[in-house]
Amino acid sequence: MRNSKLLCKLLQLKEMKVTWFQFADYGKELRLGVKPFKNGCRCPDCDRRGRVARRIGEARQWRDVTILGIRIILFYAPREIVCPTHGAIQEAIPWTGHRIRGLITMGVDEISYLKRRRFATIVYDLDRSRVLWVGQGKGRATIDRFFKEQLSPAQIQRIRWASCDMSRAYTEAIKHHCPNATLVIDRFHLVKALNEAVDEVRKEAWRALKGDARHAIKGFRWLLGMHSRNRTAYQTGLLEKLRNSNRRIHRAWVLKDEFEHFWNHTDVDSARSFLKRWMMLARKTRIPSMRTFAATLQLHKDNILSFIQRPLTNAVGEGLNRVIKIVKNRASGFRNLEAFTDLIYLTIGDFDILAHIPSRLRSL
Repeated sequence: MRNSKLLCKLLQLKEMKVTWFQFADYGKELRLGVKPFKNGCRCPDCDRRGRVARRIGEARQWRDVTILGIRIILFYAPREIVCPTHGAIQEAIPWTGHRIRGLITMGVDEISYLKRRRFATIVYDLDRSRVLWVGQGKGRATIDRFFKEQLSPAQIQRIRWASCDMSRAYTEAIKHHCPNATLVIDRFHLVKALNEAVDEVRKEAWRALKGDARHAIKGFRWLLGMHSRNRTAYQTGLLEKLRNSNRRIHRAWVLKDEFEHFWNHTDVDSARSFLKRWMMLARKTRIPSMRTFAATLQLHKDNILSFIQRPLTNAVGEGLNRVIKIVKNRASGFRNLEAFTDLIYLTIGDFDILAHIPSRLRSL
């Protein structure tokens, strides 16, 4: 029996055959070149056979289950076929199944999974409240891997909405890979950045004052960050007294409260006028942190105004992040991202466990 056929038997690789293999990472990773055995050249939408037009770029990677501590990575370069019904489309790849299905609205965020600033990028399906993908790192190269390795060109074309923070790595990647998607800057991250700008004004005043003079602004940190609807009349009165004791903090707070009205707009033109006026007032304050925030608004203005078209946020993603933290705490932490990722997929991934259990065993 040839080595390639033996590997197919041992790894139970169905509907494919091994064309080459090699070990990497000191024997911890097994890389397999594979191709469909019988089911190649079929349309992913109608399952009809189509004529091969060309190969689509370089070989893509699929990670299979880890066996005996060895990571299994599958390599294959998909082909574009001409389907009589759907035209030019990427062929169906049998072993990929349907883990990422019908993605229309996506969210992107990062989490910290280890000390010393070890981050992972999380991609969500915001319509189904599911984690689609976890990748190590939080730069442009990481998010590029998701689009290149996890989605076909047809899947990318179907994405209509995307939400993320103001990280340039994420915004530029989404704009580059998803020409049909409307990008909406996440409201939570934008409000967080504004609160940090206001708090920086408070910190500057605190550092400049000495001794008893600090008493006038003591305890204002949480009041400044509160939404206006959550404050009592007494708390608002305390903030109004800053007009006499510290005009810079008072001006920053007034601007923050005024910005809350932006989210109530239903017309894009009126929202654009409001944003233009607010940025002009923020620049006139000559407060460095507020002017920096105004510059951020100017940079992402179009993607912030997209919120008026659809009030899309990463609130679902933040809720899933809380579940991820619970998963992490329940296990008392993970030594590597791979084990953490597997448990994330099992807990809140777009993964139908029941469908992978033989029907004869489901009732046991």
